[in-house]
Amino acid sequence: MIGRPSHAPDRSSGDGAGERRLPAGLDSRVAALSLSALLLIGGAMGSLNLLVDGVLRDGAGRVAYAVTMVLLFVLSAHLAIRGRVGQAHTFALVLLGDVIYLVVVLCIEDPLRYATPLMLLFPALAGAWFLPLRPLCVHMVATTAICLAALWPSYDSAVGLVVQAGVSACTLNAAAMGVYLLRKRVQRLLVATETLSHQDSLTGLYNRRYLVEQAPRMWRQARREGVQLSAMVLDLDHFKRLNDEFGHAVGDSVLRAVARSLTGAVRPADLLARTGGEELVVLGSVGVVAEGRRLAERLRLAVAAARSDDGHAVTASVGIAVARPVEGEDPVAALWRLIDRADAAMYVAKRSGRDRVALADRPRSRAGHAESATWQRGHAPGSAGRPESSRAVGSAEL
Repeated sequence: MIGRPSHAPDRSSGDGAGERRLPAGLDSRVAALSLSALLLIGGAMGSLNLLVDGVLRDGAGRVAYAVTMVLLFVLSAHLAIRGRVGQAHTFALVLLGDVIYLVVVLCIEDPLRYATPLMLLFPALAGAWFLPLRPLCVHMVATTAICLAALWPSYDSAVGLVVQAGVSACTLNAAAMGVYLLRKRVQRLLVATETLSHQDSLTGLYNRRYLVEQAPRMWRQARREGVQLSAMVLDLDHFKRLNDEFGHAVGDSVLRAVARSLTGAVRPADLLARTGGEELVVLGSVGVVAEGRRLAERLRLAVAAARSDDGHAVTASVGIAVARPVEGEDPVAALWRLIDRADAAMYVAKRSGRDRVALADRPRSRAGHAESATWQRGHAPGSAGRPESSRAVGSAEL
């Protein structure tokens, strides 16, 4: 996707450094709580057999069964308290569910009556929803083996055993595969929906909504690293004239070309977004103001070098503002104040001849004095470096 920074948040969740993560779109905490609930339900339902006479084998069988039920409750509580689980732990729990079923079968007098293979639906569905395809296939093989082992004592005929175990295993595995395919479909829809909510459909750049969502993260990171944040507002020059003269299809083609060019010019950690019409915003961190100036110039040149498929080109006026995040301020409100300052500087660049960069005044200090003056650079004869107010002008065609 055009404009996606390398630091974009990863939606998959892990269980710690170096551990394999759950499939994309599955939250580790949700997985932990879901597995905890399944273990709790399984333990509660299985414990009922302790209250019914004639179900469990006397002696060691009853003791082993009771210990198994206690283990289920302990694992459920552990997952609920821990609040996260990774792929390896999930896989282990699913296989443990298969083994627990086999233990239950060995502790029950009449497995065909009180411990049918349908009990394996718990680990089968958990594996289908939380595991990738390869571990799920391993679990499906284990399910088949467990069905054979569990039903072995109940059948004298090998043919009857194979048929019954095969039917049970196929039913369980078919249910697991069906849930897995449903999960993959849901994941694709969620990813597509998230992409549409964050991405500008024309250019592939991020949109205003994503800009707002990322403001707190960028503010925290800038404070942690002790750097300043820069906002650059780019507005394409005479874009309305281009649309009027050649049509909106040409205008759209130019916008896409500009987006591709800017994507190659921004730094990997910068956030490039289209906020509306022909206006684009770039957010990034800078150590000093001069670094932001150089980046703004690079972006201006990237726009000028962009060409649509039919050879059309535009220039851009760029406004830049720099601020150091302050503890306690609202990141979203501070972000838009920074962008508003950059937008005002962009209008200064427009009035000074377009195709140039203008640096906004610093916010006034407590003493009431501006910390720095407006800086401009361009190539129109006689206009470079001319001081202008950074206040936005009227809505004339720019």
